Amino acid sequence: MNRRVWIFDLDNTLHNATPYIFPHINRSMTAYLQKHLQIDEVQANALRMEYWQRYGATLSGLMRHHGTDPDHFLWHTHQFPELPKMVLRESRLRHVLKSLPGRKVVFSNAPQHYARAVLALLRVDNLFEDVFAIEHTRYRPKPQFAGFRRLLQRHRLQPAQCVMVEDSAENLYAAKRLGMRTVWVSDAPAAPAWVDVKVRNVLALPRMLNKL
Repeated sequence: MNRRVWIFDLDNTLHNATPYIFPHINRSMTAYLQKHLQIDEVQANALRMEYWQRYGATLSGLMRHHGTDPDHFLWHTHQFPELPKMVLRESRLRHVLKSLPGRKVVFSNAPQHYARAVLALLRVDNLFEDVFAIEHTRYRPKPQFAGFRRLLQRHRLQPAQCVMVEDSAENLYAAKRLGMRTVWVSDAPAAPAWVDVKVRNVLALPRMLNKL
């Protein structure tokens, strides 16, 4: 159990990003597309969604089709002047994470400056030995295998050691194909075959250890 490595997604896994953070990011990305592609708001919003659906991340489409500088995009679309008011923290999260045996890392499609700021506000930043962000994947976001493989190489891990905890079933499919155990954070009534354990909230993880 102590050789296990927990790989946690960040948004909508360790905290609820739906009410405040995701709408803010969506607005920021749409505004970025408007400004830098010289299109109107309706076109920008449609293109943002199209690239997200086609490539798993709006950034991937912008890099592929428009030569967008990824660092410039990520910096300008992940500015949160009121982030402390937007992060919804579960008071028991720190206790639950500390109770899980093994090492812990965060693997997020978000930029590192944002991910570290959120983890600090959640008061769990010192429980993770690494924050593996989109920059570290060379801008190859989940569910692309390249990012997973870079994470494994960086920490000299075998997939069989790892438990991926995610709200995205598609990302978990990639993790399972690599040989990881998978935990889906979802309130869906049923889980796909590649999910080993489904929980409504990460706070339920300690009760599921015998299934992992």
